[in-house]
Amino acid sequence: MPVLVLLLLLIFLVPYFFNKFVLSPPISTLTIDRQNGYKLLVDGKRYLIRGVCYAPTPVGKDYEYNFWSDPGKPWLVDGKLMKEAGINTVRIYRLGKNPEEVKKALEELYQKFGIRALMGHYLGFWDWPPPNYADEAFKEKVRIEVLEMVRLYKASPAVLMWVLGNENNYSFDRNVQRWTTEELDALPLENQYKEKAKIYYSYVNGLVKEIKRIDPNHPVVLGVGEVKSLEIAREHCPDVDVIGMIAYRGPTFGNLFRQVKQKFDKPLVLIEWGADSYNAATRDPDEENQAAFLKQQWKDISKNSEPKSGAGNCLGGTLFEWSDEWWKGNENLPHTWSVHDTAAHWYNNSYYFDAEASDRLNMNEEWWGIVSLDPKKMEHGNQARVPKKSYYTLKALWTNKNS
Repeated sequence: MPVLVLLLLLIFLVPYFFNKFVLSPPISTLTIDRQNGYKLLVDGKRYLIRGVCYAPTPVGKDYEYNFWSDPGKPWLVDGKLMKEAGINTVRIYRLGKNPEEVKKALEELYQKFGIRALMGHYLGFWDWPPPNYADEAFKEKVRIEVLEMVRLYKASPAVLMWVLGNENNYSFDRNVQRWTTEELDALPLENQYKEKAKIYYSYVNGLVKEIKRIDPNHPVVLGVGEVKSLEIAREHCPDVDVIGMIAYRGPTFGNLFRQVKQKFDKPLVLIEWGADSYNAATRDPDEENQAAFLKQQWKDISKNSEPKSGAGNCLGGTLFEWSDEWWKGNENLPHTWSVHDTAAHWYNNSYYFDAEASDRLNMNEEWWGIVSLDPKKMEHGNQARVPKKSYYTLKALWTNKNS
């Protein structure tokens, strides 16, 4: 009889301990070291984010494609290439609707390749109807979604940080997802901007406080585009841990790191940066200039991660982006998603290699990946990944311990 009991205990307990201690690593506790410049520590060790924005949309699909449920498991193909290039982080913009699928993909990325995730929520910014951060019902809907995300994934060892928002601050004074109230419309324009910023950042700060009560182990990132309004964020969103900066300033970031230090002295991570690989002036693919720009941008990020060489407040960055997205040129026309659109969509003279394009548009939305996709060739159930020169340039930087 004792032998039978022992056998039963082994049958039930061995799988439990195997899953607990072998398959699932301990949850990482993250802290910010402020003593010698800002540094992100994971389990007490320095962690410089060498990352990519990750949304592996195949040719012929758009942003609604749910890669989490793809039987080809694109993250396994991508994860291998990422690990070889020294990538340790992916930024996830949107989570799938099936938490078990998401957890499985995240933990396979982490367990097989050591890649952690910045887990993001747009805070309803791209919802339709457009967001209104002065509307209590809208804010409550988003609040429920954000806190559910934290509860669902906080125990995953793959989670690095939470990212709230993206370029939501552009709605304060630009015609981007404009929101307002009768009271706001009655104010002078400059006062409208400040009041919107106050409303939005106060709302985000409330979310941050609630997240930290649920999950004290992972820093919370405030996602913003450029530095305008950061001084208002400092006043009304003081509980955020990290500034998530989106900046496209050409081959370097200029005084960006000093500006953040002056306006809102928190550590920052570049949650979007990069260069496209199409030359709008010559109308040809241009991997040379993309690689050259990314090299200089990373050197600037690396320099400003240390107080001896720069501002000392940068925790690294997730470049935009891992793979080209062929749907962006005409997102409302599905028949164009299988054509790599060469039309530029906006202008930025800091990207001087094609700033003289004849129509004064030089930023090509479909060409930002460091790997391209070959829809005519399938590998392991996925369209073949073709690394660009920029991939190999970053690989040389990110696998060199001295860089």
